[in-house]
Amino acid sequence: MTLDAGSRCLPEALWFAPYADDIRMSPQLPFALLFLEWEARYPQEWQEHAKAWGTKQALIRRLAVGGRSEIITEKLIDLVELVVQRAYRCKDREYVRVARAVDGDELRTRLNRARHSHSPWAQLHAGYVLWLLDHPELPNTRHVWRIWLEDARPRL
Repeated sequence: MTLDAGSRCLPEALWFAPYADDIRMSPQLPFALLFLEWEARYPQEWQEHAKAWGTKQALIRRLAVGGRSEIITEKLIDLVELVVQRAYRCKDREYVRVARAVDGDELRTRLNRARHSHSPWAQLHAGYVLWLLDHPELPNTRHVWRIWLEDARPRL
C-alpha cells in the first residue's frame, strides 16, 4: 500500500493526517469515532483489517475530555455501553476515562441496565464502571479492579 493510499484508510488515515491538539476541533473526529465503533461492534473484522491497539488507546484518551457537543457525547455513551456488554478486549479499560468525561443520567441509566442484564460480562463491567464513577478519586488500575472484584463477588 502506498503512503497516499494508506492515508485514506483506517487506521493509517488517523496517523498520517495532521490533527488539532484538541480532537473536538479536528477533522479526524468522525474517523476516530468510526474506528472505535468498528472495533466495538465488529471486533473480529477490526482485528483482521485494522488492528492497532495503540491507536485505540490514544484515541480513547484524546476523546475523554469535557466540553463536547451533545451528538459526540451521545456517540461516546454508545461506545461505553457497547464495550461494557462484551468480553474484555485489549485497552477496553481506557473507556473508564470516557465514562468519567460523559458521566450523567443517560450513561448511568444504560450502565444500570447492563448491570442487571443476563450477561455476566455486562454485569461485571457495568458494575465496575458505575463504582468508579461513584469513586472518582480512585485510579482505574488492575489492582483496583481486583479489589472491586473481590468485594463484588458476594453480590453477584
